[in-house]
Amino acid sequence: MTRKNMNDLFFKLEIPEPDYNLAIGSGNHGEQTGKMLIEIEKVILKENPDPVIVYADTNSTFAGALAGSKLHVKLAHVEAGLRSFNKRMPKEINRVLTDHVSDILFCPTQTSVENLKNEGIVKGVYLVSDVMFDALLHFSKISDMKNNVLERLNIKPNEYYLDKIHRAESMDNYERHKNMLTALSKMDDIVVFLFMQGQEK
Repeated sequence: MTRKNMNDLFFKLEIPEPDYNLAIGSGNHGEQTGKMLIEIEKVILKENPDPVIVYADTNSTFAGALAGSKLHVKLAHVEAGLRSFNKRMPKEINRVLTDHVSDILFCPTQTSVENLKNEGIVKGVYLVSDVMFDALLHFSKISDMKNNVLERLNIKPNEYYLDKIHRAESMDNYERHKNMLTALSKMDDIVVFLFMQGQEK
């Protein structure tokens, strides 16, 4: 699935078109983050938002956080405090650095609150719901109504698992990838796979 097709799919799920499309595209982490930082800074200076809100742990998350903090705009991070404790993962670097420059930190779990506390972050921390789970519940209903996905695949609700395999640690390691697929093949239930290739941004 190309990036354009993915964008088209998301906007069909009742998400409005963005006011700004930075059109950065793929690239190395430093190149991509730098380009986004330049463009996001322009938008912040033009719009003068209060606050800047960034989500999750992508390169765009960190670029937005860095731009906002450099311009001394109040910064809110949604999905704060999540940790894999694996600094070889680019997303781990993004989420840690974003949390440490944020003024408001919206945590999805008590564990994420504790992770922040262990790093000395206690001010402006709020335990809220898991927005990814909320989005899944909301948009899965819309998607199924529009596309009849389960009916076309001849799958009944609550009788399948969806496995999204996309992290470099899984996709780029043959043995790990093989072990995952072998384990899933032994399940009695139906498993629907969503494979995503390419660098995570």
